[in-house]
Amino acid sequence: MSDSSTASQGPHRNEIGGEARLYGPTVQAREVHGGIHVHPAPAAPTRPPPPRQLLPVPAHFTDRERDLASLDGLRGTGSPLIVVSGPAGIGKTTLVSKWLRSLSTEFPDGQLYADLRGHSAGEPVGPAEVLGQFLRALGSGPPSTDAVELASTWRSLTADRRIAIMLDNSFTAAQIRPLLLGGPGGLVVVTSRRRLTGLRMQGAGFHQLDALGTAAGVELLTRGIGADRVAGELSSVHRLVALCAGLPLAVCLASARLATRPRQSVGALADALARNAGGGRLAALEVEGETSVRKALDASYAVLSRDAARLYRTLGLLPVRTFDAMTAAASCGESLDWGERRLDELVEANLVEDVGPESCRFHDLLRIHAHDRALEDDTSAAREEALRRFCDWSLHTATAAQERLTPVQFTLPRTYVHRPDLPLPFADDVAALDWLDSHRTQLLSAVRLAADSGWYDTSWMLVDALWPLFLRLRHYADWIEAHKIGLEAARQAGNKTAERQMLNSGAIGLGAAGRTEEATTWYRDSLRAAREAGDVRDEGQALLGLGACHREAGRTADAVTYLNQAISVWEGCGYPRGAALARTTLGEIALATGAPDEAVDCFTRAHAAMVAVNDPHDAARALALLGRAGVVAGAYAEGVARMNEALAVFTGSGAAFWQARTLEMLGESAAEHGDATAAEDFLARALALFETTSPADALRLGGGVGGGG
Repeated sequence: MSDSSTASQGPHRNEIGGEARLYGPTVQAREVHGGIHVHPAPAAPTRPPPPRQLLPVPAHFTDRERDLASLDGLRGTGSPLIVVSGPAGIGKTTLVSKWLRSLSTEFPDGQLYADLRGHSAGEPVGPAEVLGQFLRALGSGPPSTDAVELASTWRSLTADRRIAIMLDNSFTAAQIRPLLLGGPGGLVVVTSRRRLTGLRMQGAGFHQLDALGTAAGVELLTRGIGADRVAGELSSVHRLVALCAGLPLAVCLASARLATRPRQSVGALADALARNAGGGRLAALEVEGETSVRKALDASYAVLSRDAARLYRTLGLLPVRTFDAMTAAASCGESLDWGERRLDELVEANLVEDVGPESCRFHDLLRIHAHDRALEDDTSAAREEALRRFCDWSLHTATAAQERLTPVQFTLPRTYVHRPDLPLPFADDVAALDWLDSHRTQLLSAVRLAADSGWYDTSWMLVDALWPLFLRLRHYADWIEAHKIGLEAARQAGNKTAERQMLNSGAIGLGAAGRTEEATTWYRDSLRAAREAGDVRDEGQALLGLGACHREAGRTADAVTYLNQAISVWEGCGYPRGAALARTTLGEIALATGAPDEAVDCFTRAHAAMVAVNDPHDAARALALLGRAGVVAGAYAEGVARMNEALAVFTGSGAAFWQARTLEMLGESAAEHGDATAAEDFLARALALFETTSPADALRLGGGVGGGG
């Protein structure tokens, strides 16, 4: 090359204002001989700006401080993967968007977002599509179309990057696994209507998002329609929020509906929702251009398996707030294993909530949706069969508990349309009573359902089967309501024997609740019906009840007359247990009127008879009273020993009311014996039990124990 010549590459010459400017590779020489080879220095690799793809947070975002704190807690454990789940419309996407935006400085290499469309129309998004989207956002060049190669490239590219990723609307754990980061510096947050428990294998932390509280719901509505409008109809606003059941989507739709109708009162919309207790409420929560609650729930329902969808619809029909796998299996006529598996599927899909050991429930609007789907997708015959199976299972299981707890109690024959073939949920007396008590609301709902459906025999039989629950735990309001329904059902069924049974056991509840005059009327009706039917045994029961009522009313002489008549009738027909019951009441009268020796005789004979007929509960009642009578008669040590023996029986069987009665008698005895410390302890324990079984007794005893009346 000669230095006497000048050369430059034309494309790199530019002239501005007569001045030549050169840029790029330039050669300046006098002469050029041969070729020129230019070797520019390689450009330094550059990354595109870090992507910031998170969705904006709606202006109406409200509350959720505890949820945000929970996510912070999961982040603090070092988990690189967090799953936020909950039913449709609960606010998962908004919550996660809000949280991740607050962490933007912790992820300088970017925040990525993908909607996996797990519950949208069409197929969910596959991992290859999402990986291609993410790799392009990070500037990796045109990606491969091979899913395995894409995943490998993704892990390599993210091995040393601090990235946050939001995977929205996931359907399965399999969608998520190929999208996990290759290094420890990032975070993946998944939202799903399903729980995605399979991601535990990847060390995921889980957060279940629940409904908004009332205050948060009111605030959310306020942001949509204004504080003045809310303040003017605050009670209606509270009612509207309650009807939306804490579902943010429902509250926002109600807010949007009101915002477009400035002259409509909040109360008018609340009234409309209340009137439409079924699917009409979901239809009312629709606004043009918005995702409706119904559409969101339909999408979750559409991806259920056939059996899980059937169970979802069936549970929506049942008149219960909570249910378990046994209820599910029985109502569908399937095995317990089937019920457990299908119920687990609904829990995993966040269509039912797991609220305790073996107990689930619907979110209020989900229950409406499930009921609506049953009306649309099932025949009337299928719906009736499911409800009938539910009632028959309730009757079958309650009867099994009754036979275990009160085997000597007279019971009428049972009939079933669909007799269940399922294992009993209890194996001993305590478990049987616990089952009756924990399912009390459900069983009473079955009583009402059967009566309303015209299945009158099933209704009164259920009431009859609940006798040990009423007798031992003294839920007086339920006792009385159930027997009023059962009495009318027996009359509708034309079953005179069942009618007398309902009159007698219902009158006992009325008397125990202090409604003596009503109890007397029921006993008189029973006595008249028993004599018309020539049923001596029922006649004795009515006479016993009338004696107890007269005693409660202070008419002691009349009470003794009726009780002696009952003993005479029952001994005449060979029913020693009945005679023992009457003698127990006579003993109580004798004890209360200052005749302890007479009381000891009555209780002794009653106890022996109850032992002979193998009635441990009533034998223990007679024994406790015998112990108290013995103390009053001067045999303190022997009397206390008998009361403690009876107390052990009541404690073992779970008979809380008679535990309280016995503890009270032990307290009275200790006080009379001069042992104030023991007396205070016994009476305090009695009061605690009375508070859950007999509020009237708790009020009576509370005045003596705490002095508060």
